[in-house]
Amino acid sequence: MPPVVLGDTKLKTRLALVVEYDGECYAGSQWQPEVLTIQSEIEKALYKLTGESARVTMAGRTDAGVHAAGQVVAFDTESSLEERAFVSGLNHFLPLDIAVKSARRMSLAFDPRRHASKREYEYFILNSATRSPLWNGRAHRIAGELNIDAMNHACQLLIGEHDFASFTSNTEDEERTTVRYMYHASARRDGRMVIVRMMASAFLLHQVRNTVGTLLRVGQGKMTLQEFQSIINTCEFGLAGPAVPSYGLYLKSVYYEEGF
Repeated sequence: MPPVVLGDTKLKTRLALVVEYDGECYAGSQWQPEVLTIQSEIEKALYKLTGESARVTMAGRTDAGVHAAGQVVAFDTESSLEERAFVSGLNHFLPLDIAVKSARRMSLAFDPRRHASKREYEYFILNSATRSPLWNGRAHRIAGELNIDAMNHACQLLIGEHDFASFTSNTEDEERTTVRYMYHASARRDGRMVIVRMMASAFLLHQVRNTVGTLLRVGQGKMTLQEFQSIINTCEFGLAGPAVPSYGLYLKSVYYEEGF
């Protein structure tokens, strides 16, 4: 959809991007002063491509070290470049650890965060007695054998609408609801790799990492299913965990009711 033009005045349109990135070298996705972030790098690339100082908004915030395969970002532009030109042009200016996968013009009402209906994360656990240089900074290593069946039984307890206060230590969440709807939670083994997948309406700060840390205690035989259920029911801030490292976490997809 081309920009709307009234006479010689070109109006802004909103462009949405699907972005993939390796978060190892970044202080998170959102802009922060004097540090590298995913947002700051995208905004710099946009300026180089279009000459516009555009502010980027994101579907979800990822912490330092967290990766993404399907982050959604949006910004307003007066540029008449086609979507494919934005993809190739931004990838030319972006560092190699950030890539735009697709672009699409949206209505000016589109908000990548508020309009997202589901977010999907995966956490990678290298279940191996020895380290792997190939997975260093990409997966969290656990040496002892994990009971995947027990972890999956615990995952089933997470599905549905719950107050997930126990799975965040962010005291700011006390001022707003900590109720979320979990659509899917599972653990599967693929060779030496164990992948925990979660899909929810939204996630609290560090919720996924605290949840995986608690699931690992179940898989290691250090926590019973009854104790896991008690953590869910207690709704006490910071009760779950310990949080696993950020580098094993991937934002896989963001979903929208109207499609994207």
